[in-house]
Amino acid sequence: MAARTTSGAAPRPRAGRNWAGNVRYAARRRHTPSTVDELRRLVAGSDRIRAVGTGHSFNRLGDTTGDLVSLAGLPPTVELDPERGTVTVAAGLRYGDLATRLHAQGYALANLASLPHISVAGAVAAGTHGSGDTHGNLATAVAALELVTADGDLLTVDRADDRFAGMVVNLGALGVVTRVTLDVVPTFDVRQYVRLGLPRDALDAAFASAYSVSAFTDWRSARLDQVWRKQRADQPPPPADWLGTTAAPAQRHPVPGVPAENCTQQLGVPGPWHERLPHFRLGFTPSSGDELQSEYHVARDVAAEALAALDAVADRIAAVLQICELRTIAADPLWLSPNHGRDSLAIHFTWVGDEAAVTPVVAAVEERLAPFAPRPHWGKVFGLDPAAAYPRHADFLALLRELDPAGKFRTELLDRYFPRP
Repeated sequence: MAARTTSGAAPRPRAGRNWAGNVRYAARRRHTPSTVDELRRLVAGSDRIRAVGTGHSFNRLGDTTGDLVSLAGLPPTVELDPERGTVTVAAGLRYGDLATRLHAQGYALANLASLPHISVAGAVAAGTHGSGDTHGNLATAVAALELVTADGDLLTVDRADDRFAGMVVNLGALGVVTRVTLDVVPTFDVRQYVRLGLPRDALDAAFASAYSVSAFTDWRSARLDQVWRKQRADQPPPPADWLGTTAAPAQRHPVPGVPAENCTQQLGVPGPWHERLPHFRLGFTPSSGDELQSEYHVARDVAAEALAALDAVADRIAAVLQICELRTIAADPLWLSPNHGRDSLAIHFTWVGDEAAVTPVVAAVEERLAPFAPRPHWGKVFGLDPAAAYPRHADFLALLRELDPAGKFRTELLDRYFPRP
């Protein structure tokens, strides 16, 4: 979740850096192939290569000392298959661009992340998510993948493949994804209401109350500052005294004091799914990039206890926090998904952009959450060992050795998270 807002073009990675600017890529060369065949030749001829999307990772997972390749030059294809209920899209396409084209044809994706600016392949590879008790993360909509493997071959896998559950959330470690097939549903309209001052003991009721719900806290109050309630447009609005909250009288930004002009329409005004499910509008830059982010997923049945455990370090959190967002995600079978095998609460921290100040607080948060088996989001700032957090870690390591035995797609962080034999 982005913190600050400025108007203008949608964010792209800064030259040689990630979106937030806290990682300078070490790649010796950068490439933007215009065809899949050109990409295949690049991959086959490189000893170390990584794909980069919109650069929205806050760690060095996507960094490489070899070749860095952008998919932005490939044709932005969108191929709808109404009979199968799927759409096959170019991997580098942004969700917001895909959504507008889908909606124009009468279709939708079941859910979106808070930012529509992120690329399809990049978001899927890291297990990025939206919110909703019954919604899986974005990767759960994937029905098939096409990717260039280490030897330059083109491989297509779908749900019938035994390896599929290990290949969707893939951290870019198994190849360069070129096309993604996603499940679609008929298009629908959404109304968004922002409510203020939710008691924490009403959090579960709030999450269950609408299609997609996000709660925000600055960890300075016993109540949650805001609840963004995104409901189907044909459902009745929340009552005036909904769960002990009050209605926001005007548009709100998640971060107190930040102008809301870049946020999606609120106040119950109906609009198409892709203009309400994200928090931010596609045509605007949602953040200055002067931030760091961390996120931890815990099982829903221990969510209340996990949040209570963080109360002991609330003052330390608040001192370096821009905002904390709470969201729910349904369980899935994907090996490296933060939601593998369990319904989850995601606790997302948008920190100030000061690594020295944030790092010890991240360690304190992880210490408090340790009894609750937290799973860190792969693209954020964390210090936990993923081998202990992800139960299918060993299976993915075996798949990594099968598809990339020479380590062509490995990075320094991947070597740390998935050690070579």
